[in-house]
Amino acid sequence: MNLPSHSTHEQAVLELAKVRPLLRARDLAQQELPTVALSRLVTAGKLERVARGVYGLPGQAISEHRSLAEVALRVPQGVVCLLSALRVHDIGTQAPFEVWLAIEHRSPIPRLDQPRIRPVRMSGAAFADGIEHLTVDGVSVPVFNAAKTVADCFKYRNKIGLDVALEALRDGWAQRKFTMDAIFHFATVDRVANVMRPYLESVTT
Repeated sequence: MNLPSHSTHEQAVLELAKVRPLLRARDLAQQELPTVALSRLVTAGKLERVARGVYGLPGQAISEHRSLAEVALRVPQGVVCLLSALRVHDIGTQAPFEVWLAIEHRSPIPRLDQPRIRPVRMSGAAFADGIEHLTVDGVSVPVFNAAKTVADCFKYRNKIGLDVALEALRDGWAQRKFTMDAIFHFATVDRVANVMRPYLESVTT
């Protein structure tokens, strides 16, 4: 029986990397390809290590949200939130250098060197409600929707500043990123409806 050669395996990995710009060992295992091919291709300069356990083709175009995809691969139970979610939804002027990531209350805090993360503890409906998925470089990235993100900004105003929360509310409303019903729903979920009510009234009058 003829076994596939190293070069055949490596070519298959390179073809897979074209489809999945961020490649992990488990992706190879799912295709029954030897994971050792990754290290051989890195040594040959045909792949590069873009993060711990994550590989990609050298010189490929980098998405604006590449760091979110890398975090989603390494911390799949997290949800992009607050300043990073504002950036995703193009609301306000924040440009965070860390990935703000919601972590379920009892989950351990992940330790990543790069990309750096800013963990935020959430629980119950505040963690589970309002999640949508953004595809970045072939990776499904969980992120809170625009209305949930703005409500979170008020809930965590002591972390990010009330001025940031107000900017998010005004800009998001001006861009019609959410309805008033949606924002009030998530304000209730986050238990900040009373805090937000006067600001909600101000943007609608």
